[in-house]
Amino acid sequence: MELFEMTAASLSEKLRKKECSAVEITRSTLGQISNTEKQIGSFVTVCEERAMQKAEEVDRKIAAGETISPLAGIPIGVKDNICTKDVLTTCSSKMLYNFVPPYNATVVDRLEQADAVIIGKCNMDEYAMGSSCETSYFKKTKNPWNSEYVPGGSSGGSASSVSAGEAVLALGSDTGGSIRLPASYCGVVGLKPTYGSVSRYGLVAFASSLDQIGPLGRSVQDVATLYSTICGRDPMDATSAVREYGDFAGKMNRSVKGLRIGVPKEYFGDGVDPEIKTAVMSGIDLLVKEGAQTVPVSLPSTDYALSAYYIISSAEASSNLARFDGVKYGYRTEKYTNLLDLYEKTRSEGFGDEVKRRIMLGTFVLSSGFYDAYYKRAKQMQQKISAEYALAYSQCDVILTPTSPSTAFKIGERTDDPLKMYAADICTVTVNIAGLPAISVPCGIASNGLPIGLQMIGPKFSEQLLFDVAGCFENLCGGFGVAPAMKG
Repeated sequence: MELFEMTAASLSEKLRKKECSAVEITRSTLGQISNTEKQIGSFVTVCEERAMQKAEEVDRKIAAGETISPLAGIPIGVKDNICTKDVLTTCSSKMLYNFVPPYNATVVDRLEQADAVIIGKCNMDEYAMGSSCETSYFKKTKNPWNSEYVPGGSSGGSASSVSAGEAVLALGSDTGGSIRLPASYCGVVGLKPTYGSVSRYGLVAFASSLDQIGPLGRSVQDVATLYSTICGRDPMDATSAVREYGDFAGKMNRSVKGLRIGVPKEYFGDGVDPEIKTAVMSGIDLLVKEGAQTVPVSLPSTDYALSAYYIISSAEASSNLARFDGVKYGYRTEKYTNLLDLYEKTRSEGFGDEVKRRIMLGTFVLSSGFYDAYYKRAKQMQQKISAEYALAYSQCDVILTPTSPSTAFKIGERTDDPLKMYAADICTVTVNIAGLPAISVPCGIASNGLPIGLQMIGPKFSEQLLFDVAGCFENLCGGFGVAPAMKG
């Protein structure tokens, strides 16, 4: 097995035993990027020089006998809406094609303090708006399992980089499923943390009340390790929760004996592919054989969640994206006659169709005469969805559902039908609306050869429980690792 194919836990152990060096790990990963990037397109920017310098620094610490963190020397991809000092951060948009931040996001600072090797900035749907990684201004990322299919979005580059062996771990952001959906499509593990558990300082905002940075990896333990590094209170983020966090990977208990699994009927209806239902129910059966029990629960407002999500997220996007006007940074139109003309032409030329669509929708639902009819009702639905989850958790410990109603779809298949594209998020958006944590783990392979994801949803700040259950399930099903076509 090549170094780039191994898990972070295995690589960290090899480093501590001096069986390999951080430079060798980084070279192996950069070599895989060189071999596969033209085919997959996971990255907007590859930080080769910076990565090698960090790897050499880690090797010097090991040689000096210093204790290293579990992420020291581990190559990590960072979604391109997370600010990195002196490294291009574009949000995969023409509007920020030349933006180099003067500061790091808090999560990047924490990675650097842990001596992780940032290997590059991952491609994404423009401003995190999309479910397929097709709205990027720069390129369309491909699914490592089959390059004719999408990797999911908006963190498609982050998921594909891990699946293709171009990064051992990656950071993404999840506003309505943008970590879990690509994790499902690419056969990797992806966690959407509890809202407020990971600092959003330095994350370019899409919908501030829904956005959450989270980890992707090829094993539950790796994801738990990365989450342990990035979570925690940050005074730079007013929504950051004040609470104690521990070593989630070190505390993992893979027993599910006595666990009450909620199975909501709304997530197994007619819109879900029969193969997906079968794979997810088979996964639940595996946990039942290990001592868990199933409990029927209901989340009746799920049918309205997608509409509420797109109203709330678009409203917040219309406000957040008002700052991109061509005055202080980013793209500016070449010809304009006055300030208003500068604004209009810059935004018309700098934003893609999907971003414009959501800005217009958001502005409409916030406008006088429509606010009560749309935005206010969507916020009321948000409260109702949260209440339904609270009731469900009085009956069960964790809720299991499909991550997506289908496996990955072909590139170009849904680009002309926005509503069909939005439907890919039907199983994931309620989690963000309620501010809950959820993890997607691979649970099978469909007849088309593509991965299927199982989603585990817990109460707020129940990440340890999710890691325990997901770790147990991973032991039972084996996990996937690097996509077969990408192995060395």
